[in-house]
Amino acid sequence: MEDLALNWLAAFNAKDLNKLLSLYQENAKHYSPKLKLRNPESDGFISGKLALRIWWKDAFDRLPTLSYVLVKLTANNARVFMEYIRKVEGEPELFVAEVLEVENGEIVASRVYHG
Repeated sequence: MEDLALNWLAAFNAKDLNKLLSLYQENAKHYSPKLKLRNPESDGFISGKLALRIWWKDAFDRLPTLSYVLVKLTANNARVFMEYIRKVEGEPELFVAEVLEVENGEIVASRVYHG
């Protein structure tokens, strides 16, 4: 599962939506406090690859310098826990924890927590 997380980080930092989405099951769910702030009606949750694509494309378009720097990674067969620093030029760094729930080698759910 560590490889899955490293592939996720590489795809995210490369802003490669197709590679990033290939790591998810079709109906994967995602929670993020940033999503809740930008789209309050979502209560922070989205579901499905199309919604993930729209969310990340918007973030990549709005924040061209967005990147994550891995701090720590813990994984087992069903879950990956990543700690990373969110970097965006002109914004303070943000410490983030993200949990990826995995089934059959694909992400079925992800949750983001900000420090």
